[in-house]
Amino acid sequence: MVADTNELDNTKYKVVEKGVFVFNGMHVGRDVAVCIAVYAKENPIIVSPAYTTFKVKDESVLLPEFLFLQLSRVEFGRYGWFLCDASVRGGLDWKRFCEMRITLPSIEVQRELVDTYNGLKALVEQNEALIPHLSAACQAYIVDCRAKYPIVSLGDYIEQSDKRNSDSVLTAADVQGISTDKRFIPTKANMNGVSVLSYKVVAPLEFVYVADTSRRGDKMALALNSSKQNILVSSIYTVFCSVDKDVLLPEYLFLLFNRPEFDRYARFNSWGSARETFDWSEMKRVQIPLPPIDVQQAIVDVYHCMERAKQIAATARERLKTLCPALVQRAAHS
Repeated sequence: MVADTNELDNTKYKVVEKGVFVFNGMHVGRDVAVCIAVYAKENPIIVSPAYTTFKVKDESVLLPEFLFLQLSRVEFGRYGWFLCDASVRGGLDWKRFCEMRITLPSIEVQRELVDTYNGLKALVEQNEALIPHLSAACQAYIVDCRAKYPIVSLGDYIEQSDKRNSDSVLTAADVQGISTDKRFIPTKANMNGVSVLSYKVVAPLEFVYVADTSRRGDKMALALNSSKQNILVSSIYTVFCSVDKDVLLPEYLFLLFNRPEFDRYARFNSWGSARETFDWSEMKRVQIPLPPIDVQQAIVDVYHCMERAKQIAATARERLKTLCPALVQRAAHS
């Protein structure tokens, strides 16, 4: 909801109950999408009186969920846009909407296809629901470590790496940038004709960060190479690693770097005039809790569960985009 609802007279608003569709036929600024949704919760809501609400007449013939699969397809949105008329503001009126044709298989086939869709949707929702809880668990463990284990200076446990691509094993295609979201991203630099011989190599489980903290939204641009491949980065970046992975796990340290507290610390301890930097000497001064390696591994395991949940949810959500058209095609040939 983006409208200002302060002092709103909602007596004219439409009530939407479970299983009711809401349809907005106005298409200004909405590309080729038909704005439509079906309400699936128990408690009723209200919507603008400008919207059209409707429901399925006979659910023994047409399941609302199956109808929603049909209406969610990009193909349906394009066809709805094609049927829009008007000059300044294109609209799809109710009469033309009702004239649109859909595939209608048997109710048994509809249930099967809806169950398939709902199964994948549930997988997305379950994994997305896990993410904030697992993230909170990681942060809670770290806070607990500060209370239980010694606080040490990071400089005793990390060292810089300055390996260059002088042997030309890696190419411009291996060059990556770093975001303030603490991940590698495709480089924004134009690499046409650029020699990468002087670029730094980031080996697996090595870190890289940008010392310049100016104009980055008070965040540190830093990443951990969690892949099994070497990565190339600009020679102005700082690459470093854990001296002894049996004492300090890189993944555990990466969790500490991901905390907002670290970004605030790095920004506060950045020095300069026109350009402020968090140089290597300041990085070495960072203090961290250092629990035993088995405790670090337990925290990292929770983190890996969170990352796995993110991956499953993202992959499943992408599959949902193509599943609706696939299910409708299957219904058409049932």
